[in-house]
Amino acid sequence: MNAELVMQELEALGKERTKKMYMSNGAHEPLFGVATGAMKPIAKKIKIDQALAEELYATGNYDAMYFAGIIADPKAMTLEDFNRWMEAAYFYMLSDYVVAVTLAEAPIAQEVADAWIASGEELKMSAGWSCYCWLLGNRKDSEFSESKLANMLDVVKNTIHDVPERTKSAMNNFLYTVAISYVPLHEQAVATAQAIGPVEMKRDNKKSTQLNAYETIQKEIERGRIGFKRKYVRC
Repeated sequence: MNAELVMQELEALGKERTKKMYMSNGAHEPLFGVATGAMKPIAKKIKIDQALAEELYATGNYDAMYFAGIIADPKAMTLEDFNRWMEAAYFYMLSDYVVAVTLAEAPIAQEVADAWIASGEELKMSAGWSCYCWLLGNRKDSEFSESKLANMLDVVKNTIHDVPERTKSAMNNFLYTVAISYVPLHEQAVATAQAIGPVEMKRDNKKSTQLNAYETIQKEIERGRIGFKRKYVRC
C-alpha cells in the first residue's frame, strides 16, 4: 500500500465523535478521528514499512502519525529520526503514545529517553519518562541498572510537584510502573509514592486532576499484579 491509499482508508474510518474526543485532548486539524482498534486490519496488511511510516508521519495528520508508529521499524530508526519525530509531536498523545512507544522497541531507547528527560522541555521530558514505563512494563528486570532507576525515583520524589503538567503525569506513571513491573525496587517505589502523596495536574480548559500513584499501586498489589510484564509494547 502507498501513502495515498492508506490516507484514503483512514479517512473512511474516521468518526466525528472520535475526532472531537481527540481534539478535546489536544489534537488539531488535520485529523479524521480513527479509533486505534479500527487501524489494525490495515496494519496487518502492511506489517512493518519504515519508508511508508516516515511518509505518513510527515503529513501532520494525527491519525496518520499514530498509524506510522504502528508500522514503523524502531530498530531501523536513528537518534536523528527519533528527534525529528519528537519535534513534530505537538501534544502528549503523540509524544507519549506514538513516539515513546516506538522508541521503547529500539536498541537506543534508554539513551534517547535519558536525553529527553534532561532536556527541560515538557513533552520531551514526558516522552522520556513514558518510554521508561513502556520499557519496564515489557523488558526483563535484568536489562536495567537498579542504581540508575533508584536515582530516577529520587528525581521524581524531589521534582514532581514542580515540573510541567504533562511531565507530572509521566513521572506519576513511572512511579507506578517501577512499583508494579520492576520487582527489585518495588518497596522503594511504594515508599516514594507514599511520601509524594497526591499531585495536582492542571489541564487546559478542564478541571485539575489529582494524581495519586500510591493509591493506584495499592490496588494493583491487592490484585496480585507485582511483576507484571506486557508481551508486546505496540498494538
